[in-house]
Amino acid sequence: MFNKRIKIKQLLLLEPGSQQVTVMGWVRSFRNTQFIALNDGSTNNNLQVVAELGKFDEAILKRITIAASLKVTGVVIPSPGKGQKLELKATVIEILGDSDAEKYPLQPKKHSLEFLREIAHLRFRTNTFGAVFRVRHSLAFAVHQFFNERGFVYLHTPVITASDAEGAGEMFRVTTLPAQNPPLTDDGTINYKEDFFGRATNLTVSGQLEGELGATALGEIYTFGPTFRAENSNTPRHLAEFWMIEPEMAFCDLEDNMNLAEEFIKYIIRYAMEHNPDDLAFLAQRLADEEKQLPQDKRSELGLIEKLDFVLNNDFERITYTQAIDILLQSPAYKKKKFQYEVKWGIDMQSEHERYLVEKHFKKPVIVTDYPMDIKAFYMRRNDDGKTVAAMDILAPGIGEIVGGSQREERLDKLLQRMEAMHVPAEELWWYLDTRRFGTVPHAGFGLGFERMVQFVTGMSNIRDAIAFPRTPGSAEF
Repeated sequence: MFNKRIKIKQLLLLEPGSQQVTVMGWVRSFRNTQFIALNDGSTNNNLQVVAELGKFDEAILKRITIAASLKVTGVVIPSPGKGQKLELKATVIEILGDSDAEKYPLQPKKHSLEFLREIAHLRFRTNTFGAVFRVRHSLAFAVHQFFNERGFVYLHTPVITASDAEGAGEMFRVTTLPAQNPPLTDDGTINYKEDFFGRATNLTVSGQLEGELGATALGEIYTFGPTFRAENSNTPRHLAEFWMIEPEMAFCDLEDNMNLAEEFIKYIIRYAMEHNPDDLAFLAQRLADEEKQLPQDKRSELGLIEKLDFVLNNDFERITYTQAIDILLQSPAYKKKKFQYEVKWGIDMQSEHERYLVEKHFKKPVIVTDYPMDIKAFYMRRNDDGKTVAAMDILAPGIGEIVGGSQREERLDKLLQRMEAMHVPAEELWWYLDTRRFGTVPHAGFGLGFERMVQFVTGMSNIRDAIAFPRTPGSAEF
């Protein structure tokens, strides 16, 4: 069988005892026409393959170039070299795919992350992105395992939707109508009745509203899928296409919601730390080397592993929005006019405010609750003070907001009042309102931006390096 092989990650764990094995992978380097560093993507650690001098045809050896793919059968023996306990003494070398080393963009030198984004189709082959995407896989697997262990139902909510859950209007239109000369109504607007779905539709910004439908029947559900924001933002924290994890729980209030979110974050971080120690150690060293180039006051107080341990071993701080604003107003940063954006009750806190609370004041993740009603979505439950809603955001070191959630407004009359005030047409969300008409219950949920979590765990400074093929304004090449 062609694919009867052992992965390099497994092979490196063996005790060398003259076992005969077959490996397949790509050449990272070839020294002295004898020592091949082979990697198959299962680990950043290369396997040293020894091609004994005089044993192999010169024509074969000339084809062993960087990025060429090989199938090697040989004997596992102890390695006399430092830093490796074994190597593979080759008996058969087969070239599966040639590579023109002079034209190959990934030369054996340090490449900038900006350059690697330009060749995103090849950047998985670097140690940095090999580590990032193995960690991303573990985090994704842990998401499903966490919710499955707790009896949640995985619900696939639609990618194409007619509703705007966030009310921001920053959506990608989905249409089959011609771009030029589309059908018009009598008043000159586009006639979406002639479109594929018979109405205007968009790519989803959130699966939450549909998720609530599932939760009010199945009890507890979660979604994990792509979401889209047509926001013309070029920051290191924003993508036009990203993945969201959105649990919704019936018979649940804001405190239950916060408890679940904190438990969830700790669970998936712990899973990655247990299953990807080598990758995280590599990324921690990469981050430490990167931070050496920064001024002292810009460097993190904790290394990557220490930061993750700190999150696991400490309760998240919980404060109200009002307390958060008071802390900011009393802060040296505010008094010395170091904040770019204003601070006062009623603002939508900016990243600089969130990061101050997390990194300077509390020095750990913070859950902020009870935000002003006027800056939050229509579906959030109004508090008794009439000014705030039962919302919560979790702020993490390095990136600010990582989770946003709330207790949902289960009272039909209050929900209708809020929708009217925010000009959300009730007739278009009749199906959503039915959950309040027929057996309404207290319920809550949150959304976690998966790429921001990947960023946090891997220490990558730009969100474009936390997703395989980043979609940003002006960028959709791969």
